[in-house]
Amino acid sequence: MTPRELVTRTLEFDSPPRLARQLWVLPWAVQHFPEAVAELAERFPDDLISSPAFYTAELPVRGDRHAKGTCVDEWGCTFENLADGIIGEVKRPVLAEWSDLDRLRIPVERLTVDRGRVNTFCRQTDRFVLAGTVPRIFERLQFLRGSENVFCDLMDQPQELRCLIDRIHEFYLKELSVWAATEVDALYIMDDWGGQQAMLISPVLWRSIFKPLYAEYINVAHGRGKYFFMHSDGYILDILPDLVDIGVDAINAQIFCMGPERLGGQFAGTITFWGEMDRQQLLPRGSRDDIREAVGRMRETLYRDGGLIAQCEFGPGANPENVFAFFEACTNE
Repeated sequence: MTPRELVTRTLEFDSPPRLARQLWVLPWAVQHFPEAVAELAERFPDDLISSPAFYTAELPVRGDRHAKGTCVDEWGCTFENLADGIIGEVKRPVLAEWSDLDRLRIPVERLTVDRGRVNTFCRQTDRFVLAGTVPRIFERLQFLRGSENVFCDLMDQPQELRCLIDRIHEFYLKELSVWAATEVDALYIMDDWGGQQAMLISPVLWRSIFKPLYAEYINVAHGRGKYFFMHSDGYILDILPDLVDIGVDAINAQIFCMGPERLGGQFAGTITFWGEMDRQQLLPRGSRDDIREAVGRMRETLYRDGGLIAQCEFGPGANPENVFAFFEACTNE
């Protein structure tokens, strides 16, 4: 069975012969533990990969997003980074005032994906391929306006906010449609909606503004026979029923922030949990026995003839021995 078939059977709850796996390696890990990263890739190769974008137009970016200092992304947002190997923050948003709205630059270069090269990439691998773009409408609002402004905007809901959301959303629909016309297996979006114990905004507000937007993204994917993956950090239990309702196929979430037993009791068999192993406590400070126990809890509560992908992040603070222990436990279960 190929990795692509393995992941597909996982998503369809069709009794895959083992857990599909994927490791997210942040540049921090490559800088601090290059040998461990190489060994992990050799012993536990990913079943899911992302396609390169193969843009025919150069993106107007400046600097390295993972290097200490500043960089500017294709939307014109300037990120300040205090350390190498991680991603910085936007301190001076380009749309700090609504009078700046005319300065919004839509990065149309991201629509110049060379579909032929993407298709060739997909045909030359037997792994499950995710699109090489990750729209993030809530986070993009924060990058452009600043987080404090965005939270106030969502309460006041000025006309300018609707205009900005519409322009970003229309662009993301075009971008996802470009990728849906390729031979990738799934489209993928992300937005961090949770704090440690609650949503960052009211679930009612989320449903009124953002749920319909996500539903349109999912329609683009499913309309072309693609699966739909999503990532969101933090406590998002309140909107998981909505994500299931609109057809999210796989969710990458902080399982141990919400509790695998609680998640499994409500959602096992309805959505695939695309990881993740706890990177707040267990990966940096847990023992190998702790990791094995956590993997057992994930399998017992979340796996239903599929519906669980062994995924974890090797990022700042993670103990490489625990990353190895995670994949060993997932392989031996």
